[in-house]
Amino acid sequence: MSEAVITSGVGRSATLADAMRSEWTKVRTLRSTVWAVLATVVLGVGFGALLSLAGARRYTEMTTAERLGFDPAATSLAGHLVAQLAIGVLGVLVITAEYATGMLQTSLAVVPRRGRLLAAKAVVFTVVALVVGEIVGFGAFFTGQYVLTGQEAPHTALSQDHVLRAVAGTGLYLAVVGLLGVAVGTLVRATAGALAIIVTVTLLVPAFVPALPGSWARVVGKFWPTMAGNRIMTVVHDPHVLAPWAGFGLLCAVVAVVFAAAVAVFRTRDV
Repeated sequence: MSEAVITSGVGRSATLADAMRSEWTKVRTLRSTVWAVLATVVLGVGFGALLSLAGARRYTEMTTAERLGFDPAATSLAGHLVAQLAIGVLGVLVITAEYATGMLQTSLAVVPRRGRLLAAKAVVFTVVALVVGEIVGFGAFFTGQYVLTGQEAPHTALSQDHVLRAVAGTGLYLAVVGLLGVAVGTLVRATAGALAIIVTVTLLVPAFVPALPGSWARVVGKFWPTMAGNRIMTVVHDPHVLAPWAGFGLLCAVVAVVFAAAVAVFRTRDV
């Protein structure tokens, strides 16, 4: 495609701010965005409530040692396991929907600097995903604690040590997973293929970790990016895994590498 710049009405090329305004218009007007946002909130809060109810009933059957490891905050936030899929879908669609419709060529005609266009998509999406993620985090926490209290199971409050970090961390975690969706969608260019990768990374690998040999399970469970990253949503310390911020930092580093690869490929590949 020609790199000729289509200027705005005032005779200048599109800036990053212009590109971000354009991306914001796309995000808020796409019907798929509305459904993905609603799905993220409903799944995150709804499954958090269900898992809190299950956790409260399981608590009555726990041994004394198991009860010491019961984490009321993490229990109520466990709905992130399904919410991350919805936010990942939204991240993927941010880029693959334009590949599918051919709108990406129009976007590049207006913003021919590909790095700038992808940066605008990433910034706008991350802000949206962070807001949605925080709604999920606080909504799931308060709903889950209400359920735990009603079942007379241990519960907690935001004022307790590390609880606010865990709740706010839900939004941070979901935003980063969603950004991974943008990066993978850019690399793969196909919605189905990108979603398959997101499902594998966030759900399938963690689900099969317990089936691995002991030494492998310990290493993968400790350093697999999403498993390490979701430690930010826990309060009870597990000495066998990374600390909350260290685990989240590992997730961010991996997503940054994938996104850098996506930028490099996007700059050189034909649309």
